[in-house]
Amino acid sequence: MHYAYPFELLAQPEGGFTVTFPDVPEAITQGDTEDDAAAMAEDALVTALSFYTDSAELLPRPSPANGRPLAYVPPLVAAKLALHDAMLVAGVSNVALARRLGTDEKTVRRLRDPLHQSRINQVDAALRVLGKRMGIVIEAA
Repeated sequence: MHYAYPFELLAQPEGGFTVTFPDVPEAITQGDTEDDAAAMAEDALVTALSFYTDSAELLPRPSPANGRPLAYVPPLVAAKLALHDAMLVAGVSNVALARRLGTDEKTVRRLRDPLHQSRINQVDAALRVLGKRMGIVIEAA
């Protein structure tokens, strides 16, 4: 899955701009300028998606951009989100995955937390245990 979500940038009458995500209504931010607000979009998106991982819900799928700007989550966060969804779809608990990885449940909980800094090779190992493979795609900005 591509973890790039379209957002809307709305000028505010009092000045500044608000960013909202149609697919992730919990993600809202603002900035003094359009560039400022767009720069804040990624952090707001990651924080809002962490709410889904905290409550063990499947992540919302991004809709087509249709000309709207996109906010991309960082690669480590994308891997963690993929792990989260793969676990839910497979019906694998933190404890069960920890057992398969030979680690403890707390480590798996951290691997799923988009706000926690983990090593990407650990997330990759967890995805592989679930039959998934992580790849990197480099695109023009």
